[in-house]
Amino acid sequence: MAGIGSVVLRRAMSTESKRMVDRFIRVDHAGEVGANYIYRGQMAVLGNTEVGRVIQRMWDQEKEHMAKFEELIPQHRVRPTVLLPIWNVAGFVLGAGTALLGKEGAMACTVAVEDSIVEHYNSQIRALIEDDPEKHKELLEVIKKFRDEELEHHDMGLEHDAEAAPAYQTLTNVIKGGCKAAIWLSERI
Repeated sequence: MAGIGSVVLRRAMSTESKRMVDRFIRVDHAGEVGANYIYRGQMAVLGNTEVGRVIQRMWDQEKEHMAKFEELIPQHRVRPTVLLPIWNVAGFVLGAGTALLGKEGAMACTVAVEDSIVEHYNSQIRALIEDDPEKHKELLEVIKKFRDEELEHHDMGLEHDAEAAPAYQTLTNVIKGGCKAAIWLSERI
C-alpha cells in the first residue's frame, strides 16, 4: 500500500507543479503584454523626445519577453488570461498618461512597474527552485534573464530622473498597487 500512496503523492505534486507553472506563464505573459502597451503609450507621447531612444530600447526588450512567453503558452498548454484586452487598454493609458507628466512621469512609471515585476519574478524563482530546479531549468533561465533586464529598466528609470516626477512617491505607490492587483487577477482568471 505504501507504494500506491507514494505514486498518488507524486502525481499530486506533479499536478500541483503543473498548476504552478501554468499560473506563472499565464501571469508573466500578461505582464509582458501589459509592459508592451505601457511602452507603446509612452512612445506615443515621448517618442520624438530625447528620452524616446531610452524608452524604445526598453520596449524592444519587452517585445522579446512577450514573444518568449507567447512561445511558452502553447508549448506548456497554458490558457492565457482572459483579461488581456483590459491590460492592453490599461497599459497604454498608464504609459501615455504618465508620459504626459513628462519624461520624469514616464520614468517613475517604469520604476514602479519594474520594481513590482522584479519582486514578482524573484518570488517565482524561489518557488521553482523549491519545487525542483532541474525540472524547471528552462523556465528558471528565462525568468532570471528577464528579471535582470527588468532590473536594468528600473535602474534606467532612476538614471533618467524618475524621482523628479510630480508626487513621485504617491504615483509609484499607486502604480505598484495596480501591478499587484493585476498580477493577482492574471494568475487566476
